Amino acid sequence: MKSVHIGAGNIGRGFIGALLSHADVQVTFADVNSDIISALKEKQQYEVIYAQEETHAETITGVTGLNSATEEEAVIKAIAEADLVTTAVGPSVLPHVAPVIAKGLVKRAKQPKPIHVIACENMIRGSSQLREFVMAHVDGQDVELVESYTAFCDAAVDRIVPIQEQQDLLTVQVEPYFEWVVEKRNWQGDLPAIEAITFVDDLEPYIERKLLTVNTGHAAIAYAGYAKGYATIIEAIKDEEILNLAKQALEETSSLLQEKWGFEEDDLAHYIAKILQRYQNPYISDRLTRVGRGPIRKLGPKDRLVYPAQALLDKGKSADALLTTIAYALEFDPEGDEEAKELQERIKAEGVVSALSRISGQPKDSELVTKANDKYEHQKDRA
Repeated sequence: MKSVHIGAGNIGRGFIGALLSHADVQVTFADVNSDIISALKEKQQYEVIYAQEETHAETITGVTGLNSATEEEAVIKAIAEADLVTTAVGPSVLPHVAPVIAKGLVKRAKQPKPIHVIACENMIRGSSQLREFVMAHVDGQDVELVESYTAFCDAAVDRIVPIQEQQDLLTVQVEPYFEWVVEKRNWQGDLPAIEAITFVDDLEPYIERKLLTVNTGHAAIAYAGYAKGYATIIEAIKDEEILNLAKQALEETSSLLQEKWGFEEDDLAHYIAKILQRYQNPYISDRLTRVGRGPIRKLGPKDRLVYPAQALLDKGKSADALLTTIAYALEFDPEGDEEAKELQERIKAEGVVSALSRISGQPKDSELVTKANDKYEHQKDRA
């Protein structure tokens, strides 16, 4: 089985590429980073180190690389001949990789066997969004043919890949835990023998479970930790007040997950305990500025904080920890984060109420905006 993985960064190598290699899938990485691609071509293998007490590393083999910037024709050919195309480039980059995927899919028409495209991004239904970007670059007369043998399958992915301090360019450290869930409704033919993938009929419950647990909890620690002057997740979570805030936020979102999707209370409690344990892994040092980056997106109406908080308020339930986290997010202002800079400029220009209202999609006089603003003012007074 052949695959093309677009994005040879730490997540691409340490997560998706590694798991595909475990299943004896030939992986061709495509990326614009010439140093990484050159190293992959030369070595055709790399090391993955697992962040845990007992040091464990493994060699990932059967890989190579192509430079998307200088070897576009080779990337197109590789996609045309692949069984699977995956991405790990970040949501904002998907529109930029769509043209080359489109060209590869069109070229595949000469041998139109099924090909599956999976966007392994930290976003909701990334593959569906990637499909829109890709098909926009396919000429009208080719659309029906390309769609006849191409399946875009949505996925939910979860693995912490911390800041890297490796001497070798290709070596990557990851946490032992991972989850890769793929919706099978669009899959063409038999499911592949890739043990790492959990195939499900409906991805929505798993998307929301991750969003409202892993992402929400991480945000609570990052924004509260930054406001209190900590640098990393592991430093922040040692603060009892921050740990309790994260726990309370996850208790709030758990009630939504149980009611909406029917998750069993004990199963969800076990899942959340595992998440908190992962955050406290001393062998993973993730900077709060990285976890919290992009606060405007993360304060959006469908994202990890505003969405569950508003849903709880609509039901007349408490969202105290989520509202506290939203208030902390409004203070987030690290150097080099363009969204954080824009957020602070909006707050300075129009005030917290107006800025949060526009970002969250909630009216200025809504309960969410009013209570979050009260907490913001209270936190400013404490500081």
